[in-house]
Amino acid sequence: MTDFQKYVQRYLDLIPSGNWLGELKKTGEQTVELYAQLSEEQSSFAYAEGKWTLKELLLHLSDTERVFQYRILAFLRGDQNELPGFDEELYAGQSFANERSLDSLVEEFQLVRKSSQILLESAQSSALQNIGTANGNQISAETIGKLIVGHNVHHLNIIKERYLVEL
Repeated sequence: MTDFQKYVQRYLDLIPSGNWLGELKKTGEQTVELYAQLSEEQSSFAYAEGKWTLKELLLHLSDTERVFQYRILAFLRGDQNELPGFDEELYAGQSFANERSLDSLVEEFQLVRKSSQILLESAQSSALQNIGTANGNQISAETIGKLIVGHNVHHLNIIKERYLVEL
């Protein structure tokens, strides 16, 4: 198994059920519910030096999902151009998430997630099997959709294990 396959499998293994489209909606709701319990002050918390704040983490989820959405769209439409990778640390460092209100970040996340749901739920099952190349690796549109879910679950777990225990 290649490093890329291991990376993908690590996230796929986190999807709670075989209904990944249902889990897409459910994990979005769980994320919003979790952030709704936080105060503005708590959302600026990072559990260690050099780690993202909860605001930065939420915007990271939105940014990553947007990148994944574009890849899904391109592959659904049969685009065979190789798509670039992205540097999540660079994006987070330029996000200015901590200067924004928690409410604005939650709203953005909800809109991005709704957009993902519409894109994926309206896709033809045959088109979801379309394969493209992103960041030097071949992957299907459906697998990227599943990665949105697994990536979200991964970060929900980190929030519960490393952030909430400190708040």
